[in-house]
Amino acid sequence: MSFNKFEGKVAIITGSSRGIGKAIALNLAAKGVNIVLNGRDQERLDLTKIEVAKLNPRVHTVCCDVSIIEESKRLIDETIEVFGKIDFLINNVGVSMRGNVADVNPEVFKTIFDSNLLGAVYPTIPAIKHLRETKGSIIFISSLAGIRGIPAMSAYCSSKMALRAFAESIRLEEAKNQIHVGLIFVGITDIEHNKEAIAADGSKLILASRKDKKVQSTEYVAQTVFKNISKRKFITVLTSIGRLNAFLQPRFPMLVEKIILKNIHKFEEHRK
Repeated sequence: MSFNKFEGKVAIITGSSRGIGKAIALNLAAKGVNIVLNGRDQERLDLTKIEVAKLNPRVHTVCCDVSIIEESKRLIDETIEVFGKIDFLINNVGVSMRGNVADVNPEVFKTIFDSNLLGAVYPTIPAIKHLRETKGSIIFISSLAGIRGIPAMSAYCSSKMALRAFAESIRLEEAKNQIHVGLIFVGITDIEHNKEAIAADGSKLILASRKDKKVQSTEYVAQTVFKNISKRKFITVLTSIGRLNAFLQPRFPMLVEKIILKNIHKFEEHRK
C-alpha cells in the first residue's frame, strides 16, 4: 500500500464555491485532504460541498466575507473547532476590474484592495500560529497582472503586486518556523457563467465567456497549486508568456513597455 502524505491534512480554500477555488478543493479532496470551503453565498457553497464530499466526506463550509477581520477570524476558529488543525491556507479570493485610471471611481481601488489584499491578510494572520504547529503552507493565488502593470486594470495589478510583498515578508519571517509560502501567478483562465468584475464606475460587470479562447482550465491551475505545495516552491508562473514576462520585466522593463504599447489594441479588445 502506497503512502499518501496528504491523507488527513486540512486545507482552507477561500473563495471556493466556484472557479479556481472549487477546482483546488476537488483536487485536494481527491488526495484525501479534509476541506474547508469558504464563500459568501451559502447556496453555492452547499452545492460545491456535495461535489467535494463525493471525493472526501470530511468537508465543512464557512460562509463569511474574508475582507472583514472578524469574519476571517471566525473562519480560522471554526476550522480548528471542526478539524483541530490547519495544514494549508489557500488564499484564493479575488475580484478583477476594468477601466482606465482617469475614468475610475476611487472607491473601486478600495473594493479591489479589500478583496484581493485584505481578503488574504485577514485570514492569514490568525492562521499563522496554527500553521507553525503543522509546518504548513500559505498559498496566494495571484495573477500575471501582478508582475507588470497593464492598461485598464490598475487597481487589480496594484493589489496583486502588494500581495507579493506580503508573501515575501511572511516567507522571511516564518522561515525559522518552516512555514511554506507559495505564490502562484495565474494566466487567463476559464471562467464560469456570470463571473463578475468591477467596472470603472464601481458597478458590477459580467465578464464575457472565454470558451472560444485559448485559456487555462481551472483544473490545470489546481494541479499546479498541488505541485507547488508538494515541492514547497515559492513562485510558480503559469504559461510560456507569463514566464517570459517574469524574466523580462525585472531585466528589461522598457522593452516590455514597448511591447505592450505596440499591442495596446489587444488590451482594448480583451477588456471584457
